[in-house]
Formats: sequence, structure tokens, C-alpha cells
Amino acid sequence: MNTRKYSKEQEKQVAKTIKGRRTSNSGATCFDKGDIKTDTFCIECKTAIGKKKSMTIQKIWIDKLKEEAFAMGKPNWAVCFDFGTDLQKSEKFYIINERLFKELMNMKEDL
Repeated sequence: MNTRKYSKEQEKQVAKTIKGRRTSNSGATCFDKGDIKTDTFCIECKTAIGKKKSMTIQKIWIDKLKEEAFAMGKPNWAVCFDFGTDLQKSEKFYIINERLFKELMNMKEDL
């Protein structure tokens, strides 16, 4: 399976899990950015081919995603990644900024 196929499968699973919508051509159009969109989020998905023990997160991914989320009027963004294991069973992780983390933390603590 090639890289694009792995990425597409991951995007489908993430979109289904978070009730989002995959972006056409993985956000490569001039009007629709990010890999997955919801009402309030723009999400970039990253996966590895084959099982990995580590994943390097590049700042350029986050910088670009922040700009894209802003341009689309999405107040939140996240980078979703996994370690390239079985895409059907692999745990996904999300990188968010401190502002959103604090909001989530406060919401959970208020329960």
C-alpha cells in the first residue's frame, strides 16, 4: 500500500470517528484546506507506513494548519497522528494548542 492510500484510509477513519468530513484532494485545493473539517475544527492527519516507535511532528505542519483554519473560519485546529500500526485498530493522538487544552481541562473539571 502506498503512502497516499495509507493517508486516505486514516482520513476516512478519523472523519468517521469525529463525525467530520474529508476534504477533497487532502486539502490541496485553493478553497478547501486541511484533511478533515467539522463545524469548528480543521484537522491535519499524519500517519506512517509500517509500525513506528516514534513520530516527528514538524512545526511547519502546525503553522500551515493554523493559517488554513483561520482562512476557513475554524476557531480550532488539531494534528492527528498514529504510529503506523494497523489503521483499523491503532490509537490516534491529537496535538492541540494550550488554549484549547485549557478549555477542555476546565470543562472536564467542571463536571
